[in-house]
Amino acid sequence: MVRMNKIRSILYKIAKILGDVNAVKKGKAGKRIGRRVAGKGTGKMLRKLFK
Repeated sequence: MVRMNKIRSILYKIAKILGDVNAVKKGKAGKRIGRRVAGKGTGKMLRKLFK
């Protein structure tokens, strides 16, 4: 039996890919990549702050 967390992670990965495809179609892939990089950087800073 597949666990709920595994199903959730698969669905999130599919949603991320669909979002990338949609951004490319709309010509906004650069903005999406920039936001993703900014989000990762913010997450790292917050992780260090609250560690």
